[in-house]
Amino acid sequence: MMDVTSAELQDGVRKIDLVGRLDVEGAEAINLKLTVLTTTAKILAVVDLVGVEFLASIGIATLVRCAKGARLRGGNMVLLNPKPSVAKVLASSRIDQIIPVCYSLDEALTLVRGAPSSLL
Repeated sequence: MMDVTSAELQDGVRKIDLVGRLDVEGAEAINLKLTVLTTTAKILAVVDLVGVEFLASIGIATLVRCAKGARLRGGNMVLLNPKPSVAKVLASSRIDQIIPVCYSLDEALTLVRGAPSSLL
């Protein structure tokens, strides 16, 4: 089961915390809420993955779709603090090449405010 919580940070940045397994069931459980949190307006989103225990291809697809939706509305999305196993999945699927992956909130805030990647 996945859980999603969010908080508004300074300068209009939204920090979104994901907790659980981002597999088929987890992706289905958070799909609508994560989409609303990242794509309904010009959103600068930092998605914290520290609580994600497992990342499957459907979870990757969910993250990419939300990042793409954010960018289509003039926003941006970065990923923060993936566990080593999740970071390995992001790197092996090359998602870290199109959605920035950060390991500190300061770095994430700097990157999310910068120019979005044009690779999506």
